[in-house]
Amino acid sequence: MADDKKSLLALVAIFVSLIGLLALATWFMLPLVADFFATYFSPGLGLRSAAVISFFVTIITLVIFAVAAGDGLLGELQFMLSAFLAFFLVIWLMLAWIF
Repeated sequence: MADDKKSLLALVAIFVSLIGLLALATWFMLPLVADFFATYFSPGLGLRSAAVISFFVTIITLVIFAVAAGDGLLGELQFMLSAFLAFFLVIWLMLAWIF
């Protein structure tokens, strides 16, 4: 019975020291976590700037697609207009969300 009490006391002491070390490590890690949140969750690119960048990226991409398709810029105009809208919306919102 005395052996069990000693084992339990040693186990409790180990757990208390581990919890203390974890608390100390968390206390020392707080500045690093604050820097991480300040860097990666700060406001970035707004909707307006993302729209301008998205417009030019979409135009360049669709001109490359049209030239590579072989019909030129006017061959598939109805598809180019819908592709422009789809590309523009996706790139615009992804730029504003990610950056």
